[in-house]
Amino acid sequence: MNAWWVVMSSQPVGVRKSIRFGEGFQLELRPRRLRQGSRVLKLERIPLELLILFLERPAEIVTRDEIVSRIWGKDIFLDADNSIRGAIRKVRQALKDDSEHPRFIQTITGQGYRFIAPISAAQDEDLVATIPPLTGSPQQHARLADDHAGPSQRFGRWVLLGAIGFSALLVMAVIAFWSRSRTAIAPTIRSLAVLPLKNLSGDPTQDYLADGITEELIGRLAGIRDLRVISRTSVMHFNQTKLLVPEIARQLGVDAIVEGSVIRDGNLIRIHAQLIRAATDEHIWANQYQRQYEDVLALEDDLTRNIAQQIEVNLQTQQAGSTSPHQVDPATYEDYLKGRYYFNQRTPTAVNKSIASFTQAITRDPKFALAYSGLADAYALLGYRGAYPSTEALSQAKKAAWKAIELDSNLAEPHISLAFIAETYEWDWASSEREYKRALELNPNDSRAHHFFASYLTYVGRFDEGIAEEKRARELDPLSLPVNTALAGRFLAAGRSQEALSQVRATLDLDSSFAPVHQTLGWIYLKGGKSEEAVEEFRRAVKLSGANDIYLRSDLAFACAVTGKRDEAKKALADFKSLHLKGLAPSGSIAIVYGALGEKDEAFAWLEQAYQERDPELTYIKVGRRFDPLRNDPRLQRLVHRMGLPD
Repeated sequence: MNAWWVVMSSQPVGVRKSIRFGEGFQLELRPRRLRQGSRVLKLERIPLELLILFLERPAEIVTRDEIVSRIWGKDIFLDADNSIRGAIRKVRQALKDDSEHPRFIQTITGQGYRFIAPISAAQDEDLVATIPPLTGSPQQHARLADDHAGPSQRFGRWVLLGAIGFSALLVMAVIAFWSRSRTAIAPTIRSLAVLPLKNLSGDPTQDYLADGITEELIGRLAGIRDLRVISRTSVMHFNQTKLLVPEIARQLGVDAIVEGSVIRDGNLIRIHAQLIRAATDEHIWANQYQRQYEDVLALEDDLTRNIAQQIEVNLQTQQAGSTSPHQVDPATYEDYLKGRYYFNQRTPTAVNKSIASFTQAITRDPKFALAYSGLADAYALLGYRGAYPSTEALSQAKKAAWKAIELDSNLAEPHISLAFIAETYEWDWASSEREYKRALELNPNDSRAHHFFASYLTYVGRFDEGIAEEKRARELDPLSLPVNTALAGRFLAAGRSQEALSQVRATLDLDSSFAPVHQTLGWIYLKGGKSEEAVEEFRRAVKLSGANDIYLRSDLAFACAVTGKRDEAKKALADFKSLHLKGLAPSGSIAIVYGALGEKDEAFAWLEQAYQERDPELTYIKVGRRFDPLRNDPRLQRLVHRMGLPD
């Protein structure tokens, strides 16, 4: 209500200025703020409006629909359940209320909420002074007063009115300056994370849609220069989490969080998204989108652009340019999202399903670059450590990657696939480095590119550069177990054993059941002369992996061989040779165990076979500790030279 008309009303009035409730809480209505005693409590606009609604209707049930209508409006689309729960949670936090044993806000299951704390008017602040009744407009009041006043009285009255007007203008100017200053001093957002979008379709089989759009949004936002965007691997740790935004942001080390939901209804898709400042849990921006399913790529593009504009306009970071998305039909895009969904599961069975889905998408639309890029990723992974013959799988991966680049030269992912193939299969080190650098030029926020490039730099003996790249990968993917484990391996390869051990311990704190981190710890112990501890860690790694990982088993056999457990190593070697006949064990692993047993001629015979087969195991030959027993043999140096590795 306008303050002028409070004073000039035609009847004496009593205006409530504040409301007391509970244990010393006071809600001031002008300005709107919540206090407890003399302390002002921080509460954002939406939770504050919700609290006012409850205080207006004490002891009554306030329904969800009433809350949405009052706070957001009737005609706006949003994730109502999550939005209401988020606002309720913030009110409860401010009041130190407990949802299980409420003192203020009671949840009425299936109906809404009820405010149950006692309410009273604020003493000695409840009523403003009673003013004699007047009628007419303010201008008429002023003229009437002038008609009955002398010259000096009229002059004084106008001076008073002028002073009031000037004061009002001054107050408005101060408020405007304060608002601008508040915006100007808002902390700059230099990093953000996109939490997994919630599938609100009521159909669990649509999870792939929410998962896929989350990944696409992360990829698009990663194109914003000077902005660190957390990778999918880390944010998926918070799928269905009950942690508050500030805690999630603390764990991920980011300034802002994007969260939202996806609903698919037939051929319609709706996305609600909001940008939240991490430190204060403050909503910076929110929007809703509804499109036909065939326009989902354009929807993703608009969503990315809107978020980027908010960051650029309000927080002065740069926005990357974006290209027009390729139009695809709904069935094609659905196949693509299913492919990504299966690929992210990383098991051989799931990767084969992803290949089938990507292939189906390409069959429907041979010009869909993203499907070719996904196919390249899947074949490269399956060819490196899968049941598929490496040469055929990696050849298919390379073909798909080049096709993706031909269709869209701005995609970073196919360059990563090409670099990976050049490094692990073709041993074309110059091409590998060029492709990694091109991928990072296109998308400097791609943690996978930094992670793989770190491997390359380690393999060629550039240890410090490799550590720096792996640290960058960890910044972008702080909760990734492979990245954290790999960083420990980079330290170990550089001879920095104590740092390697510290990093292993940090990774075990993330997940002590991750097999590769125990594998790395085994190598640290082996280097440090702790034979029994090393063997035990390798055994633990094999057990955690399900005893089917040939690389972990060969590391255990190696450790047994060099620590005097030769019979166990020979038994493992016989198993590997039997598996090799079935195409399930690489020649390089057999060579490594022969080397550890001191049978060098057999080791080099198998290494030659591995060379002819282009076994990816040989990628480690220059620096890998598996080859240390053969390190001083000239035959190893000749093999390193034949592979084109730098001296």
